[in-house]
Formats: sequence, C-alpha cells, structure tokens
Amino acid sequence: MNPKNYQEILRNLASFKAKLIVVSKYRSFEEIETVRSWGQHIFGENRVQELVAKKDLHGRDILWHLIGTLQKNKVKALIPFVDLIHSVDSLSLLQEINKQAEKNNQVQDCLLQIKIAEENTKQGLSIDEVQSLLASCEFTNLANVQIKGIMGMATNTENKRQIKLEFKQLRNYFEELKKHYFPYSESFNEISAGMSDDYEIALDEGSTYVRIGSLIFNS
Repeated sequence: MNPKNYQEILRNLASFKAKLIVVSKYRSFEEIETVRSWGQHIFGENRVQELVAKKDLHGRDILWHLIGTLQKNKVKALIPFVDLIHSVDSLSLLQEINKQAEKNNQVQDCLLQIKIAEENTKQGLSIDEVQSLLASCEFTNLANVQIKGIMGMATNTENKRQIKLEFKQLRNYFEELKKHYFPYSESFNEISAGMSDDYEIALDEGSTYVRIGSLIFNS
C-alpha cells in the first residue's frame, strides 16, 4: 500500500478538479478497507461478478463504478447499486441498462466508451457510431439512462506524444458531442481517461475521472 502516492495523486487531481477512481480488481477486503480509511469513496471494478461480491462486503458509503467490459446478461446484477457504468459500447447494451433501471424505478448514469487507441484489444465505439446512436429514435426513447460523458483508453505505448494526441482526440470528441447533442445538459460533463501510467497526460487533456490502481496498491 502506498499512502504517499495516494496523497500525491489527490493533489494533482485537485488542480484540475478531477476525481479519483481507485481500481480495486483482485484486491482483498483488507486492502480496500485500508484505502477507504484514507477517505476514498469511489472504487472501480472490471468484472461484474467481483464487483457484486465486494459490494456485499463493504458499506454503503462506497460508490462503485463498472469500468470493464459489460455483457447484456450481466446488467441485471449491477442494477440498482452501481453508481456509474463507464463502458457502454452499443445501443443494445444501453437498451438493456434502461430496461433494468426502469424495473428498479431509477435512472442509471452511464458513459459511452469511445475507441481512441490503435490496439485491436481496446474496445469502444467509433465517433460515427456514437453520433448515430445519439441521433437515433431508439436512444430518444430511453428514459431510464443518463449519458454523463465519455470514456476512452489510450494505446499501451511508451510514446507519450501518441498518448497525448489520443487523449486530445477524446476531448475533441467530448466537445463535439456536447455541442451537437447535449448543448443544454448540465449532466453531460465527464471524461473518464487516464490510468496509473498516463493519468497526468489525461488530466492535461481534460479528464475528469482517472482510474488508478497499481500506483496506490504499490504493485
């Protein structure tokens, strides 16, 4: 565990008014409780099954974010306790989230995942697909989801210039979508970008959420 790194990250984020998501995948109950004792309340998980198990162990003051790939058959297990779903990458997934949220009489906050990396292993919608989704009648009819912003992952590379350009592109996408689809929305204001190796670059390019695990858990 590395409380010094944690405090340094918080200081960096404060300058940008950004928020920290502590990535707790594969971490034990004790490790999560230690970080929570430092004052951290937002934790992110990649797998639904692990997130559900941890939700039952920890108190209500934790805000759980799903930051990994989400399959439609797993949505029901997340609702109603997940605070924010970062990885919406299709209209059909958004429709299933809406369906389950409606059953629970709630509006579920979501981010649209956009592919900005060169790697084939990185998932997400193209900007054209995002625009088609937001312009569709099907999306207009979804009353139980709220799009809070977008999420993206940069290429896993040592080339910091490339990473910066990818995060800059994500910010440009955000501004374009805000202008054309959410001009009067006070809720469309989040960019989820940046992890342990590149979060400082992401902050420079407008990220409002960073997802950090190894720097804090010291591995």
